[in-house]
Amino acid sequence: MRWLTGNIRLGKRELPIPVLLWFLLAAAAAIAEISRGLSAINNYEIFAGVFRHTRLQQHLYIPYPSEYVDSNHYGPLFSILIAPFALLPDAIGCFLWCIANAWVLFYAIRQLNLDKQRQNIILLIALVEMMTAIHNVQFNPMLTGWIVLSFVLVEKEKDFWACFFIVAGFLVKVYGIAGIAFFCFSKHKIRFIVSFLFWLVVLFCLPMPISSPAFIWQSYKDWFQSIVEKNAQNVDANDTNLMQDISVMGMIRRIGNIESLPNFWVTVPAAVCYALPFLRSRQYRSMVFRISYLCLAMIGVVIFSSSAESSTFVIAVTGIGIWYAVQPAFLKTNNALLILVIVLTSLSATDLFPPWVRDHWIRPYSLKALPCFLAWCVILWQLLFRDFNSASRQSSAGNGTV
Repeated sequence: MRWLTGNIRLGKRELPIPVLLWFLLAAAAAIAEISRGLSAINNYEIFAGVFRHTRLQQHLYIPYPSEYVDSNHYGPLFSILIAPFALLPDAIGCFLWCIANAWVLFYAIRQLNLDKQRQNIILLIALVEMMTAIHNVQFNPMLTGWIVLSFVLVEKEKDFWACFFIVAGFLVKVYGIAGIAFFCFSKHKIRFIVSFLFWLVVLFCLPMPISSPAFIWQSYKDWFQSIVEKNAQNVDANDTNLMQDISVMGMIRRIGNIESLPNFWVTVPAAVCYALPFLRSRQYRSMVFRISYLCLAMIGVVIFSSSAESSTFVIAVTGIGIWYAVQPAFLKTNNALLILVIVLTSLSATDLFPPWVRDHWIRPYSLKALPCFLAWCVILWQLLFRDFNSASRQSSAGNGTV
C-alpha cells in the first residue's frame, strides 16, 4: 500500500495518488451512470423530486411512478440540501451531486488530526465503498463526512458547528444522530446542548419558506410513518428483498432462518455495549481512544440498522479505515481483518467478485456485514480493556506521530 500513498507529478505539481484516484474514480462512476440514461440515476430523480414536491406541497413519501421507481425516505430538510442541484439539468445536477458527496467525505478525512500518510490510507480503504455509493448516486458519502466533521469539530471545541452536522444528518437520514455520542467528549457540554436545540429548531423549520409550516409539520409525521413501514419491509427475509437488511440482525435472520427475530434482541445489547466505554472516563484524554469511539459509532450505525444496504457501508468502512490508520502498529491481525473487510465487504458488491458467490452466499446471508461486525467487536474490546494513555506515552517516547 505504501506506493499508493505516494505522489504523482502533474506538470510542475505533485498530487498525492490517493487524492487523484479519489476524484477521478468518483467522476468516472458518476459519468458511467449518467451516460446510461435516467433509469440509471433513479435515486437522483427521487432526490430532485423531494425539492419539487416540497415546493408544490405534495406528499413526500408516496410513489410517483411517472417520475421514478420506488419512493423517498429522506426527511423534509433534504429538500433544501438537494435544491441547488435539482434546479440544474438532470445530467449536470447529478454529476455535481456525486462530486459534492465525494468532496465532503474527502474534506472531512483531511480534517482529522492525523498526518497526511494516515489520511491517505483512509482514503484508499474507503475508495471502493465511495465508488459504490456514487454508482448508486447516493447521499451516504456526504453523510459519512458529516459524522466525521461532527467529531472533528467537537475535538476543536467548535460545538456549535458540530451540532449543526449532527442535527442535519439526523433530520435528513437519522443515521447522523450517531454524532450525539461525542457529547461525552465535549469540554463545553452546556454549549453543546444549547447548540443542539438551536439547530434542531432552525433546521426543522428551514424548508418552511419554500412550502408552508403546516406542510413541513405533516411531512415529518409522514416521514416517521414511512420509516416504520420501510423497516417492516426490510426485516421481511425473502428472496426478493436481499438488497436491504445487510446487518447483524439480517445475518441472524437469514443464516438461522429466523424471520420473526425482533431487532431489539440485538440492538438493545449493542446499545449497552456502546455505553460501557464511557465508564472509562480517564481514557478520554487519549485522542486515539476518542477517535476509536468515532469508528465504533460509524460501524455500528450501519451494522445494527435493518435499513442498511450496500451503498450505506461507506460509513462503516470509512470508520474501519480510520481505526486501522490510528493503530500504533500495523499488526498482522489488523492486516488480516482489513483484507477481510476489503474482500468480503467492499469488493463483494463489485464486478471483481465472483457473481455466483455474491448471489448465492453474500447477499442471501447478508455476509457483507460480517467483517464490519468483527471489526466492531475488536474496537469495542480495545475501548473496554486497552490502556490508551499508556500507549500514547509509548508512542510519544518513540517519536511516533498520529
